[in-house]
Amino acid sequence: MLENRQSLIDHYREMRAELLAAIDGLTEAQVTGRTLDGWSVKDHLAHIALWDEKRAAEIARVSAGFAPAWQHMPDEQNQAYNDLTQTMRADLSPEQIRWELATTHQRLLDAITAATERGLDPSLYREVGLRGTHEAAHTGWIRRWRSETRL
Repeated sequence: MLENRQSLIDHYREMRAELLAAIDGLTEAQVTGRTLDGWSVKDHLAHIALWDEKRAAEIARVSAGFAPAWQHMPDEQNQAYNDLTQTMRADLSPEQIRWELATTHQRLLDAITAATERGLDPSLYREVGLRGTHEAAHTGWIRRWRSETRL
């Protein structure tokens, strides 16, 4: 069964609104401090932006008639990939990460808007998926961290 385009767009907009609410009011020191399970809030935001990039590219790829590029990785490979990408983006400023987050989110929404019928078929996606909840998981971790540290 095909995804409903508007429902999918609404899904990603709602998740982003929840994420932005979870980080609202944090100082730069709180955003950059590595106190959230070894990552900073900034690291989590960069990671979410990376997932938006991956998902937008997958939607365009599948819409063009090609196979998805992202396969399932064993946990140790997934962790190595996450560690590598976190290291590669660690020196980016909070301002750039906010820009990355907004820009990649718009690319995702644009990819959904432009998706073909094939591109809206969730059965054609692998690791990245079409209707992801990865962002919601990170939002939950940020909320938990804020409540535990009483921010």
